[in-house]
Amino acid sequence: MGPWHPQPVINRRWIRDSVLQDRPVRSDDKAGPEVCFANCEAPVRGRSKRWSKLLVGLLAFACVLTDPTAGLLARVAADEPEILDTPRRRFEFGSSNRRDNGEMFKLVRPLVAEVGNSVVQIVSDGTPVCLGTVVSADGYVLTKRSELSADPIRVRLPDARLLPARVAAIRRESDLALLQVESDQLQLRPVEFADDDNLAIGSFLVSVGRGGNPIGLGAVSAKARTISHQGRLGMFLRDEQGQATVERVWPLGGAAEAGVKQGDRILAIDGRSEPNRSRVIESLRERFPGEIVRLTINREGATLDLVARVQDFGLMQESENDVKVNGPRSVRLSGFERAMQHDTVLNPDECGGPLVDTSGRVVGMNIARAGRVVSYALPASLVRSAVESMLLEARDLSAAENE
Repeated sequence: MGPWHPQPVINRRWIRDSVLQDRPVRSDDKAGPEVCFANCEAPVRGRSKRWSKLLVGLLAFACVLTDPTAGLLARVAADEPEILDTPRRRFEFGSSNRRDNGEMFKLVRPLVAEVGNSVVQIVSDGTPVCLGTVVSADGYVLTKRSELSADPIRVRLPDARLLPARVAAIRRESDLALLQVESDQLQLRPVEFADDDNLAIGSFLVSVGRGGNPIGLGAVSAKARTISHQGRLGMFLRDEQGQATVERVWPLGGAAEAGVKQGDRILAIDGRSEPNRSRVIESLRERFPGEIVRLTINREGATLDLVARVQDFGLMQESENDVKVNGPRSVRLSGFERAMQHDTVLNPDECGGPLVDTSGRVVGMNIARAGRVVSYALPASLVRSAVESMLLEARDLSAAENE
């Protein structure tokens, strides 16, 4: 590995290997992080103005000696030279300090243009619900399973065609569904997932939408880990004459939305008889948030079938202010085998697409919008392994059906 070089100053910003900063360090800074030559962060609290000025001067001098068009800037210059100021090779950023402003999107567009040809839109029951990532040239697309709430399922391709699709395989533990687009005339380009997805905290990321457009910019805020879940229907049970009986219904839970009432007796879940309260609770806790549960109940002597959606218990406890602050979130935002956390602001229907680093590598797939500054992505290594097994399963099933 060669020596570290400071990244180019872009108006009032730096683009470093891992962090986009709103402005460079100033001599009057008294607190917060300061870049050091070991590509690390060092505290500057109490640092004298003299040393701060000296450090800034050294960085500025190093920028003059190094090539500011290396890496990301060289790629942008090759693809969109008109956005560079030729004499000084500087970017013109406008007045906005937001990292997701139009000029920043223009800057990163060359990174994601090719990957964008592998992104599709998933339409369920006539409504766009999420994105999908093409994983095979013969019509297989990977997407977010919990958003597929109803048939029919259609896929809007990069060329704008809207074609029917069916679910070919699923992986509940990662909320993945493999769709097969039903058409004999497909010209799809599968995405290539990176071999190495061990990203450092602060690594810059670009979320890709259909048509090769960036839809969000962010940075890694936590490395890949298991995201536990608390899937609940929202009903309190007691044992009565050997049967699970509803004692109380949580007003904002899936049970209330399905029409469950106090005094109902649970006879079966998804057609499987459940004899008592503990068995009912055990069965329901196997379900992930966003999954559909079919309840068979006895109400005053009549047998009824109700359909309920499991919800995340954390969401059920939120205040109205919490909901406003966090904004719209995914139906399933927890319960992932392994996911990395980043701070990109995404809409729930923008999950399911690829996540790209500053080298243009696909390092993951967005899987959930979980909070105001929390989005989750499945790392490339996990997605690649899942795709291999799901494709094998789907093709074996297709071959058996055609025999």
